[in-house]
Amino acid sequence: MCTVIKPGMLTTVQDRGRTGYRAFGMPVSGVMDRYAATMANILAGNEPGAAVLEMTMLGGTFRFPSETYLAVCGADMQGTLNGKKIQNWSAFYVPANSELSFGYAVNGCRSYIAFYGGIEVPEVMGSRSTYTRAGIGGFDGRALKADDVIEIGKAGEMPCAPRALSYHHLPKYGNEVRLRVIPGPQDGLFTAEGLQSLFSKSFTVSSRNDRMGVLLEGPTVEHASGADIISDALSAGAIQVPGDGHPIVMMADCQTTGGYAKIGFVIGPDLSRLAQAKAGDSVTFVECSDQEAVAALAAEKAAYEKTAVGVSHGPLGGAPVKGAAASKEV
Repeated sequence: MCTVIKPGMLTTVQDRGRTGYRAFGMPVSGVMDRYAATMANILAGNEPGAAVLEMTMLGGTFRFPSETYLAVCGADMQGTLNGKKIQNWSAFYVPANSELSFGYAVNGCRSYIAFYGGIEVPEVMGSRSTYTRAGIGGFDGRALKADDVIEIGKAGEMPCAPRALSYHHLPKYGNEVRLRVIPGPQDGLFTAEGLQSLFSKSFTVSSRNDRMGVLLEGPTVEHASGADIISDALSAGAIQVPGDGHPIVMMADCQTTGGYAKIGFVIGPDLSRLAQAKAGDSVTFVECSDQEAVAALAAEKAAYEKTAVGVSHGPLGGAPVKGAAASKEV
């Protein structure tokens, strides 16, 4: 287990989300950056969809009364273990009575901690994800607070050797985000000029962004005859355009239906890039075919599989590594 000393700005328990309940109005929720969270779990020796801690902008401080093994991936929040800098996108042994601490993100926006054995919180509708608006899932349906005690699951012999993600699979976070988009399903409700604006101009991430959606400022996207439609299904990646012409990209906690025309969908692999964007970052959209989207998803899955193979071939037992041993790159 570990005790929360400082919770950070917004730290919640998340997994891949609860599916099968959108027809009843329940959002999927789950991690915002599935790539970073999945890689953290793989490096930690977990199933890819195990529950993790998601930290936003400012990380927390955690104390471990007993030894554990964990991975940290995503935004670089200047993590330290007992005052010594840790390597991001890596997994490592944590001795008993240690303190793991994070600061502000120097790049990216969200960081993930995966504990070997996962996080033991009750499942709600098949998921441990936190949906704070309804107060369900995760740790009492809320963000973590100081003095919370997080129970870590048991999963057999603990890994000991440090591991680092191969540089081939490291994403690059910057102030410019390029997103691939499949047009539709209501792209016919926009003028030619509106479509051209979406795919030829740059937008800016506004301060009005959260786990529900990212509002973009800048050029307006023109409708042909109004923004309203009969409400229909909505999911993460959808680009809604309200009457003011400013696109909103739906994210993990988005509502299940919406009444604004959707000009397109950001493909799944690229939502992780947007999840790491901060207010003021620029966003550009590029039209994408179905075939290109499938290829991008296949490439993402291949990165997981290659990393998992590297982990499975690495040392998984023996005496704990207590020195500054070099990480095994996988």
